[in-house]
Amino acid sequence: MNNSSNSILEKVTAYGWRNGWRNAAANWVLFLFGIALWQKGVTSYVSYLLPLAWILNFDSQRLNYVIKEPLSIGILIFCGTLALGILWSDYPRIGLKVWKRYIPFLFFLPYLSLLTESRLTWAISGLAIGYCGILIAGLYQWIFLGLQGIPPLEFSYTSFSLVLGVGVIFLAYLTSVTEEKKLKLYFWFLAVFLLFIQFNQNGRIALLATIITVTIFICIRYKEEAKKLIGVSLLLLTIIGVFALSSSSLQKRLDQAESDIELIKQAKYNTSLGYRLAMWDVGLNGMVERPIYGYGTGMAAPYFDKTVETYKSGLYKDLPQFLKTYHYHNDWIEIGMHIGMLGILAYALLLWNWFRTLRDHQLTILGVVFVCFIFLAGLAETLVFFRQTLYLLLAITAICISCKSTNR
Repeated sequence: MNNSSNSILEKVTAYGWRNGWRNAAANWVLFLFGIALWQKGVTSYVSYLLPLAWILNFDSQRLNYVIKEPLSIGILIFCGTLALGILWSDYPRIGLKVWKRYIPFLFFLPYLSLLTESRLTWAISGLAIGYCGILIAGLYQWIFLGLQGIPPLEFSYTSFSLVLGVGVIFLAYLTSVTEEKKLKLYFWFLAVFLLFIQFNQNGRIALLATIITVTIFICIRYKEEAKKLIGVSLLLLTIIGVFALSSSSLQKRLDQAESDIELIKQAKYNTSLGYRLAMWDVGLNGMVERPIYGYGTGMAAPYFDKTVETYKSGLYKDLPQFLKTYHYHNDWIEIGMHIGMLGILAYALLLWNWFRTLRDHQLTILGVVFVCFIFLAGLAETLVFFRQTLYLLLAITAICISCKSTNR
């Protein structure tokens, strides 16, 4: 009898040790991911640990829960459609390389699967420390070195501005769910502070997307309180006006935009704005030529390089010398060139399901502002080239719905 009891005790102890080791590994992976996602090289290594930790802590019930989330379904359909597009690409190897750019979407599945109640603190701590670290680094580069973005981390000013925009939007959202007045004011102060920094970065599109999204948030939040709506709107307008007038960076970018427009009138497109307009023009023409299935995953950039020589009698033929083509600076045109309406519908479904997931977890306002920000920023940028922004948005989404699930 004693031998039998000892044997059972040994098995229970061994089982507990194995589970404890696996759980500890998952905790550290979630923590380290939040810190490491800001540097491309380090992120790629840590991102491999996520599926490994997921396998080590595999739970069929947890997997079933994750797969049923609308966002998970949208991600799988979208990434699956892009993978399918490789079949009719002229350059499958390039198609596979392009498909890998969209892998950040797939990270959502193992990340959410690992987010049990006991691990939320680890994930939140890692993400908060990482965000604060990147904020301090960006401030140092701007204030003391007079540089945009964070060059040592290969973090462009557009990437930094987008990340700041996400911070502004999320902090504004937190003010709507916080009951304590002091904490609410603290969140508003931080949001305004991040907006001030964003005004002093060169990312015009990210700044505009942030301002419009915050405006939409205010309209939704105070739609039934007319006095507050007017008051907060006037306050936001005042803050924007003061920041705009005091930002030399914004003034330079506006002057540059004015100069670009004058050059465009002279049929000179070798400028930031002119290059975008030319790419959109060529891209829309390509989508009209093959509207249903596109040219195949990986064929967007080669199409531009091939077509630009003869399109509109060679109006844009000098652009490849100005800047090598990597993407179309528009999510919808980029995806449409790869896989046509098939891809556009899949991407629209992904965004809709992103909203549905947050709405289903009583996070409707957060769903609206996140999807709005992604849509607006994606009109003049291709967001997969700024993967830290996608990682951040998906991580916040996973953490928020996990917090809601554990509080029910």
